[in-house]
Amino acid sequence: MTSIFLLISRFFKWSFGFFDFAGNVVNWILFFVASAIFCYWVYVLISVLGGNKDKVYVSPTEGKHPYYDPEIYSKEN
Repeated sequence: MTSIFLLISRFFKWSFGFFDFAGNVVNWILFFVASAIFCYWVYVLISVLGGNKDKVYVSPTEGKHPYYDPEIYSKEN
């Protein structure tokens, strides 16, 4: 009976080591993904929106979808 418990304890010891290794791998993958997203965000802020390019931006829907449309929200007399 003691050998079964020793075998189970050896398995648990191995599984905790495996989970520790897998956790480190997942953490590194998430770190690289987050770093790539951050670098893309900085690129968009500097290259796409930098140099006052947002001042010449024209919205394609501006004025076409007003928050309040009198034709829809008119009271019936």
